[in-house]
Amino acid sequence: MKENQTTVTEFILLGFGLGPKIQTFLSGLISLFYIITLLGNGVILGLISLDSRLHTPMYFFLSHLAIVDIAYACNTVPQMLVNLLDPAKPISFAGCVTQTFLFLTFAATECLLLVVMSYNRYVDICHPLRYSIIMSWRLCISLVVASWLCGSLLALVHVSLILRLPFCGPHEINHFFCEILSVLRLACADTTLNKIVIFVACVFILVGPLSLVLVSYGHILMAILRTQSGEGRRKAFSTCSSHLCVVGLFFGSAIVMYLAPKSRHPEEQQKILFLFYSFFNPMLNPLIYSLRNAEVKGALGRVLGKGSHSQLQ
Repeated sequence: MKENQTTVTEFILLGFGLGPKIQTFLSGLISLFYIITLLGNGVILGLISLDSRLHTPMYFFLSHLAIVDIAYACNTVPQMLVNLLDPAKPISFAGCVTQTFLFLTFAATECLLLVVMSYNRYVDICHPLRYSIIMSWRLCISLVVASWLCGSLLALVHVSLILRLPFCGPHEINHFFCEILSVLRLACADTTLNKIVIFVACVFILVGPLSLVLVSYGHILMAILRTQSGEGRRKAFSTCSSHLCVVGLFFGSAIVMYLAPKSRHPEEQQKILFLFYSFFNPMLNPLIYSLRNAEVKGALGRVLGKGSHSQLQ
């Protein structure tokens, strides 16, 4: 029996199960979106590093959000494209587990980064005179390191529980990447403990952070309504609405995937939700959060102005 349990050394990702023409079209479309994701987040990282006016806690956190978004796309999209162009090409067991670990790490880290960013916004609006004292660089670096560390440790717990399971067949994963629930369906043992840990982790990493974000923005809303200046209200609402859009898209899709009751066709619906969660969110974040920001636009103008000026010289 143990020999049979160790025979599965690779998996086949079934992907979307579409016709060849549709898969070719979809691979081209996804490639385009992939490039947009990398360029959008890359521009944000470049502007933050090049423009000293963006060397503030807000953009420090935003730079790490951009790194997470780039990592998200690089972790799932290349394998998705390989699967679309060559559906029979397998992924090794080690590669599958690594992809699961990285996806969970980035997901948990982004949850915590969004909480940190909401706290930064809360201090900025509700305690502006003490902002520089509270949000010191030491605290900012500690919060970012804690976010990455907690995300990695939580992912390590899930992967450790997967590695203790035997996989003796079948070896076909009904997904376009090694999503943890889809991998668990192939285990030849009881996965109750894994599912309990996943549920508890979702409550800890989704419901908890979302509650903290909502509390922060409740205080922010009260502070904005007390603001006498109409211009001040407009600017505060503009910056906060961007963050809330990102939070709504990210937490909303994640909660539906892991905590909402399952429908009759959970796997097919999960593929669409995961496509949005792990692919469209990273592409939309720069557009929603940064490129509509006046400071980012100003930094882009200054960088382009310097480039054109140096060419003229």
